[in-house]
Amino acid sequence: MILNLFDDNAWQSLRPLSFTRPVADLRIGILTIAQKWEQHLDATVGFVTQQYLSAKYPKQVGGSLFINGSICPDKGLIEAISVLRKGQVLKQADVLIAYKMDNAPSGYEDAMINDLEPISYRDSFIRIFYPEDIFRNNDTELRKDYALLTKGRSSAKLSSTNVLLGDDIFIEEGATAECATFNSLQGPIYIGKNSQVWEGSNVRGSFALCHDSQLKMGAKVYGQTTIGPFCRIGGEVNNAVIWGYSSKGHEGYLGNSVMGQWCNIGADSNNSNLKNNYAEVRLWDYQTEHFRATGMQFCGLIMADHSKCSINTMFNTGTVAGVSANIFGAGFPRNFIPDFAWGGAHGYEVYQLHKMFETTEKVFERRNIAFDEVERELLKSVFELTKAYRHF
Repeated sequence: MILNLFDDNAWQSLRPLSFTRPVADLRIGILTIAQKWEQHLDATVGFVTQQYLSAKYPKQVGGSLFINGSICPDKGLIEAISVLRKGQVLKQADVLIAYKMDNAPSGYEDAMINDLEPISYRDSFIRIFYPEDIFRNNDTELRKDYALLTKGRSSAKLSSTNVLLGDDIFIEEGATAECATFNSLQGPIYIGKNSQVWEGSNVRGSFALCHDSQLKMGAKVYGQTTIGPFCRIGGEVNNAVIWGYSSKGHEGYLGNSVMGQWCNIGADSNNSNLKNNYAEVRLWDYQTEHFRATGMQFCGLIMADHSKCSINTMFNTGTVAGVSANIFGAGFPRNFIPDFAWGGAHGYEVYQLHKMFETTEKVFERRNIAFDEVERELLKSVFELTKAYRHF
């Protein structure tokens, strides 16, 4: 089956996380949204997204099924979509869930879709619309992905030096752990292929450590947490989603947070996830250029791709750091750190693109990945798109 996942208005509200990817490439649970649909429908997946993202995330030609990339699959949705016929569109209120048609338009908003026969969907489902929805729904999606990935399979064995509380734990081949504690009494624990859990680590489910990642010695990881592939993580982590190729290798706290790809958190850096007055947390909103009420009491750091902070950085409750922000210096940086900002509480200047490219090339090289022209052009586009937010 050929399937294309389309961006709707969630792409705007999920910025800065979506500046560098379609919404369906967001990781929540163990898998990205695209990987979830790919697994459930045994499909080849493409994307209908912003033009500048299409070189990296192309559309698949020849398919007639299109699904909203902000929506996570579940049994009810899969059943409803599987019986859709060409010329029909599945909707709930003003949310377009999926449609089937030949000669499909380039975007979901195309007028041709208005001519399709509407089918109403009444059950609830998980849709990722704001950045905080990722860590807020991570526990539910992690449990669903765990069941999907482990169904009918046998776990590899862990060394007898580890302490296991509960038996809801799955170890992929090549994963290793020594002298660590795994508590799956509150939720499942998934340890991915070729990942490592070093001595003295304490892990409480629900938790996923994706392939080729490492938990460093003495790490303390609480539930509802996902660490994506090729990461190295230490210190204290709680209800956080870290996507991939990112590092938080030292002591310090990260909680109720989302961290993108190619990020680095300096030693002894911390984020607050609760205001001193216990008030509702507000997050920067790119659409309104104002802070938006989240309805949440616990909300930490939203950090987009390629952002980095120096040692001893202190993030206030509800901080948003844009793409390729480079943060350093004493004091608390403000709650919105614009994309391609260079500085901290003392002030910012523009992180010039050629300087950013020099660093990124070195970072990619360490992972044996080419920093190619597709990546360069994508980041050039983000740099231009975000100029309006750099008021310094």
